[in-house]
Amino acid sequence: MSDTARKILVTSALPYVNGHPHMGHMVEYIQTDIWVRFQKLIGNDCIYVCASDAHGTPIMLKARELGITPEELTETNTKEFVSAFEDFGVDFDNYHTTHSPENEALVTEMYEALRASGDIYTRTIEQAFDEKEGLFLPDRFVKGTCPRCKTEDQYGDACENCGATYTPADLIDPVSVLSGTTPVKRESEHYFFRLSEYGDKLRQWMRDATLDKNVVAKLEEWFEAGLQDWDISRDAPYFGFRIPGTDDKYFYVWLDAPVGYPASFKHLCDRRDDLDFDEYWRPGSDTELYHFIGKDIMYFHTLFWPAVLQGAGFRQPTSVFAHGFLTVNGQKMSKSRGTFIKARTYLDNLDPSYLRYYYAAKLGPTIEDIDLNLDDFIARVNSDLVGKLVNIASRCAGFINKRFDGQLAASLPDTALFEEFAAAADTIAGHFENREYSKAMRIIMGLADEANRYIDDNKPWVMIKDEAQLDAVQAVCTQGLNLFRSLMIYLTPVIPAVADKARDFLGEEEWRWSSVSEPLLGSRINKFQPLLTRIEQQQVDTMIEQSKETHPETVAAAAAGDDSISIDDFMKVDLRIARINAANPVEGADKLLQLELDVGDGTRNVFAGIKAAYDPASLVGRHVIVVANLAPRKMRFGVSEGMVLAAGPGGADIFLLSPDDGAEPGMRVK
Repeated sequence: MSDTARKILVTSALPYVNGHPHMGHMVEYIQTDIWVRFQKLIGNDCIYVCASDAHGTPIMLKARELGITPEELTETNTKEFVSAFEDFGVDFDNYHTTHSPENEALVTEMYEALRASGDIYTRTIEQAFDEKEGLFLPDRFVKGTCPRCKTEDQYGDACENCGATYTPADLIDPVSVLSGTTPVKRESEHYFFRLSEYGDKLRQWMRDATLDKNVVAKLEEWFEAGLQDWDISRDAPYFGFRIPGTDDKYFYVWLDAPVGYPASFKHLCDRRDDLDFDEYWRPGSDTELYHFIGKDIMYFHTLFWPAVLQGAGFRQPTSVFAHGFLTVNGQKMSKSRGTFIKARTYLDNLDPSYLRYYYAAKLGPTIEDIDLNLDDFIARVNSDLVGKLVNIASRCAGFINKRFDGQLAASLPDTALFEEFAAAADTIAGHFENREYSKAMRIIMGLADEANRYIDDNKPWVMIKDEAQLDAVQAVCTQGLNLFRSLMIYLTPVIPAVADKARDFLGEEEWRWSSVSEPLLGSRINKFQPLLTRIEQQQVDTMIEQSKETHPETVAAAAAGDDSISIDDFMKVDLRIARINAANPVEGADKLLQLELDVGDGTRNVFAGIKAAYDPASLVGRHVIVVANLAPRKMRFGVSEGMVLAAGPGGADIFLLSPDDGAEPGMRVK
């Protein structure tokens, strides 16, 4: 490994914030975060930026559906994404939004440079128009039959079956996704980028970027079909930046979205004196720039984006790293099966370190899909992280704490074994550098097996019974803890929260990658606390059940009459009379009250969104109706053990359903 620190700028694809973060999203951000943390651990100057992709028709229409502004929608959903990223340990140096002054300034600069060089021109086109909705339809809002392979139900920009790219006008039997009507063709003047002129330049960039062979193969297909000039404009109404010099034309979201990368970095530069924007984004710099993306957006990042950057006088990416999709139990994520799991639903039930490790154990540098097999997930995490890794520390720490006052021995009894662990550093580092995380995990867990064999062979629990062997016990346990320490240093990019706990337990302030070459000797360790516990099947089952019950599609289907229940289903609901023993506001929650309910056979803790309608003091002693057999739900403020029934449109207009006089706690409602 080089002694000279590299300057690296890393991005993940910008999450489109018209929805909620889920397990599929987390593949990319965890993969990127592992790579960034590794670069920082080995001493490189690595910066990680990202932003919310906040423009486009889908966001505009979703906001209209909810009766709020697009800005309100994106701000709310951005908070949810940021919260999930933080809880999964994804550590951005800066997280911004494409709806920002930095982004508008940069996209305008790029546009004007391209216009001045002749790379942007206008022409009148026919495009799909939804007469019922009264707007021009973006490509993804038209569906029909692929003109090449004849696969039905394909979007208007590309076929998911054969990979063909086209325009909505090419589709067979097109329909509007919004209204289900057949769109008509209307003429409109649009702005185009001359992507067709960049074939040779892009091929040169491809060679320099050393892209994955599967990415190159896909690019060759697009080159063979012929690069098409790119429509970078959209007609009003549209949520985005207006094109300078026009009244009703806006930059297409796929032009200003990748500009979110330099814009987020510019936002960071404006707050840090040690960063120079031009050093990272202008040609001729020796800094490195890497984009981590999903394979579904390769076209934009490996053709359109490098060409726009070069034409506008910016540097191109050093490389683009694409990954595959996530499947769950071998199939696409499913709302009906409960495998379309939101990030927050996972976090409500399981430790994020489990998923970070499992993804790492599956991830490689290719665009192959990875599968979250939930049975394998439980088995592998329990075996590798708990049974092998944490077990090493727990087997040794007790002896050091109890018999040697937390003091490690001054030397190792088996320096050759320690050096074997240290010698693996370069191989493991190479795998991290090349994004071969699964190979790195196999080596690390192989070393964990060796560490456990060492402890098994020396049996400190037997030696401790002989006073003459106390020094040997201290030495063996010191050896075991040093082997554990080496493994934790290697796993720091993967499970940083666990690594932080392990480092605190060992009494160290900081680890570097090179720390594996120097043993920890003669120092005092702290009392060992469990670093991770086993996953229980019930935790995963609850997560799946909550994913079935809480996804909006389930609610929509029920509202449409597509998810009717039988009388037998309804009879399963246990409605009971309950008395409110206590009612208190919930700190940090705008709508919730925490209720203690007497349901006859005990008390229940229930959170109810009725704060705007009721003074807590007025509720004490009141009788209400509660769903008593609802599965407990873990919330940020605690566990809710039921649901109080109420009616009304919301806010202050919420009315608790009250039972008849004479009702007693525990009585069932029929």
